[in-house]
Amino acid sequence: MIALTLAALLAQGSSLREPPSVLRVVGAAHVSTVPIVRLDGLPAVRADELLGPLGGRVSRVTDGRWTLAIPGLTLDLRDGLPFAGTVAGAVPLASAPRWVAGVLVLPLSMVTELLPRLAPGFRYDRERGELLAPDVVLAQGALERPGTVFAKVGRVRVADAPTPTARVVPRRPSGGKATRAGMERRIVVVDAGHGGPDGGMHGPIGGRFTMHEKDITLAVALRLADALRDRGVDVVLTRTRDTLIALSDRGRIANTARGDLFLSIHVNAANLNWRDPGAARGYETYFLAEAKTDDARRVERMENEAVRFETGAEAPKHDPLAFVINDMAQNEHLRESSDLAESVQRSLGRLHPGPSRGVKQAGFRVLVTAYMPAVLIEIGFGTNPFEATWMSDDARQGQIAASIADAAVEYLARYERRVGTMP
Repeated sequence: MIALTLAALLAQGSSLREPPSVLRVVGAAHVSTVPIVRLDGLPAVRADELLGPLGGRVSRVTDGRWTLAIPGLTLDLRDGLPFAGTVAGAVPLASAPRWVAGVLVLPLSMVTELLPRLAPGFRYDRERGELLAPDVVLAQGALERPGTVFAKVGRVRVADAPTPTARVVPRRPSGGKATRAGMERRIVVVDAGHGGPDGGMHGPIGGRFTMHEKDITLAVALRLADALRDRGVDVVLTRTRDTLIALSDRGRIANTARGDLFLSIHVNAANLNWRDPGAARGYETYFLAEAKTDDARRVERMENEAVRFETGAEAPKHDPLAFVINDMAQNEHLRESSDLAESVQRSLGRLHPGPSRGVKQAGFRVLVTAYMPAVLIEIGFGTNPFEATWMSDDARQGQIAASIADAAVEYLARYERRVGTMP
């Protein structure tokens, strides 16, 4: 249905588009207009219509993969993956490029935000809806505006592009309420795992009652939100009721909110093939990286299987997740996420009745699209009768939430000291 809708838009022009309907590409000797269409409700442009005026080209590498080249910049793109590969690593995109009706369609933000950041000399004029080519920018003297940082590229000075990975824990405008640690007010995104038709795990094994993961995660998430607010932190919840939120949308919610941290709450389940699965206990915290152990891969599969509630099909066995992980291996977010995971694990250890199962890494889909330090917390085994009872208790849920909130504030304070950005 999406493909048919987009094909109709591409064929019929701007009849169904909201203003602005075109992107103007301004060069020294020419002005071109590129129609803006809608893709999944977001503004987008056809790659072939954009690259002509820019003097670029798009080359198909394999099915679902393209190389986009313009003067000064080459990007590796994957169909449906919200990242662009560069020589410096993977760069997050606001939405994914898509191959629809025989056309490669790019999110407009690639042109208005990514291109001016990474390609020497380009600039986007938001008021006029114009992309200015380097020759026009130089002619206007736009690069000499006060406060611009310059870097030499050959003989031409161009605005120094920021690093391709977004800065971890970006600073907020001054004037916000300070936390108890003295930091500027931050935003933490709290994600209650599963929801709606996706109940997650249920247990315990051999218990006299039944608990569902989606209920426990929501209860803890709501208490965690309160605990963080009490500590002077702003909070965004991916869900506040029993509803299904797509795994990829959870990270996008965090990005839209400009979150500083992403905390996803889950309940673990034992492998029924274990010798005594009902006896498995403990807590563990994950960050996004390639799974290193069989148990991490088991938890990864279990949590990622939630995608079947979004599509009605089993999760694909071969997807671009490895591409993201490999390209982001040196991303500062991963190092910071590991540090955050250590803080959570230490804090939970002060109250949890079960053993620490340590900080682990795995390719969780829910973490892939969150461009900030992000962790997935397995607060205990719902398959264990004792831990299921423990985490179902209101008072215990409050303690779990307070413990995670303490860890988040502790991490943020440590990060501020480390980078020297205390107000």
